[in-house]
Amino acid sequence: MPIQNAQVAAMFDELADLLEIEGANPFRIRAYRNAAHAIGVLGENVEDMVARGENLRAIPGIGAAIADKVIQIVTTGRLTQLEDLRARYPAGLGDMLALASLGPKRVKALYEGLGVSDLDALEQAALQGKIRELPGFGERMEQNILEEVERARTASRRVLLVEAEVLVAPIVAHLRAIEGVRRVEVAGSLRRRRETIGDVDIVVTAADDARVTQGLAEYAEVQEVEAHGHTRASVRLRPGLEVDLRAMPEESYGAALVYFTGSKAHNVRLRTLAVKMNYKVNEYGVFHGARWLAGAEEEDVYRALGLPWIPPELREDRGEIDAALAGTLPRLVTVEDLRGDLQAHTVASDGKATLEEMARAAQARGYEYLAITDHSPSLRVAGGLEVERLARQMDEIDRLNETLEGFRLLKSSEIEILPDGSLDLPDDLLARLDVRICAIHSRLNLSREAQTERVLRAMDNPYFGILAHPTERLIGQRPPIEIDMERVLRGARERGCYVEVNAQPYRLDLDDVYCRLAKEIGVRVAISTDAHSPGELDYVRFGVDQARRGWLGPDDVLNTRSWEDLRPLLERRELATGS
Repeated sequence: MPIQNAQVAAMFDELADLLEIEGANPFRIRAYRNAAHAIGVLGENVEDMVARGENLRAIPGIGAAIADKVIQIVTTGRLTQLEDLRARYPAGLGDMLALASLGPKRVKALYEGLGVSDLDALEQAALQGKIRELPGFGERMEQNILEEVERARTASRRVLLVEAEVLVAPIVAHLRAIEGVRRVEVAGSLRRRRETIGDVDIVVTAADDARVTQGLAEYAEVQEVEAHGHTRASVRLRPGLEVDLRAMPEESYGAALVYFTGSKAHNVRLRTLAVKMNYKVNEYGVFHGARWLAGAEEEDVYRALGLPWIPPELREDRGEIDAALAGTLPRLVTVEDLRGDLQAHTVASDGKATLEEMARAAQARGYEYLAITDHSPSLRVAGGLEVERLARQMDEIDRLNETLEGFRLLKSSEIEILPDGSLDLPDDLLARLDVRICAIHSRLNLSREAQTERVLRAMDNPYFGILAHPTERLIGQRPPIEIDMERVLRGARERGCYVEVNAQPYRLDLDDVYCRLAKEIGVRVAISTDAHSPGELDYVRFGVDQARRGWLGPDDVLNTRSWEDLRPLLERRELATGS
């Protein structure tokens, strides 16, 4: 059977998990994590690349040793190193590692101290009060573990937006290649651009509906056919993602898109509105009694209900229908609105490319500027730049800018917010930067009050610019820190600071709810990729998706402006304080 990128990535993730339990070199572990991420979001099937003899080392994060392992996986379906590690440890340890409270050291302690090797045994040990007796655990940790085990059991299988895209794109191409197929459109939460996807809906029109549903059932990556009829098919892919296809008449295509795209609550509001007009609306169209009124296009459906077309990202019943009725739907930001990127890294810290390579890639995208934000000194694990190295990098940026026509590299840093709220660089160096990106990477376990005060104290510094990935969550891996985000946003508004939507697919932080709150409070947002390689500049679309879900328009976003217009916004606080 063909090997998919998600399977290769899963093997590297599992390998990293087991190496962490074993206590292997952290840099080696991180290399496998980076490889899993790079392959998981790769737009091309790595098995096809191997078959064509392409150089896998061209993929960011893939070195010679890992490339050899990728080749072994796609040619044999096995990874010898992983099998050796599996033989040493019970399979259930991986499920334990997925719990937020348990890192590799704690999993190892539980395994060696109590013989706990899976979630069932972990739950029993917690219920019997045995975990609190282990050094470094305690009663509170024991309770947290019980709660997390329960959540792990009840959570539905969801994948990141980017992972769903990678899995679904070849299915769409497969369906479009079937003879007689006219239109194919992904609907559901994937079209609404939710950050994680539970299942995928696809709407199709074709000359022969049965041929299309049969085509999905026969798709090579289908693990199980759950339903298969003349106009509908439901399948489960090998990575576990469920795909539902509906073949619709051409006159119902728009109505089906509306029906299968909107959240349940959005669709209930539409049906309620239709009833008030003595209409009925469903996946086949808008009806007055038995008379069909509209349904061929989405715009026709909304128009029949007295509404303008509502962008898919807003169809969550969060006020979009009332805004549509009032004519106050926002013009949402687009990728094309962006003039530059305000967070990117180079080989100077934990990036994969040079200053010039990042600059040329950003310029090729049509950007006017790119901020280089390598880490500050205290983040040693990410190669943070000491004061002298950062000063040399700024000089190098000045020299490079002289050769870049119509484009500007911005001098910046991802500055650590220290536990006491101070910034990790001296004010005289901060004053020389074009942009100051400030972030938390340590002491994530502070109380809500302490963490909030930490950020607000940092914002008191007149050189504080943009709060990067504000809640520090990693989707599916690490929950948000305890922080009063409304208070932080109001503090940012009072102090003239800004916040970031980080476009990394596993961050997407701020989330859509806080984006909306930032807009309501009046805090502008930077949509930044946090790119660690040229290819990751493409992640900007995921940040834009999140911003659109949060109702943000171009004026709400900092980097829709030219550098000439953006610079005064970033300097306003220094000018106001006379710095």
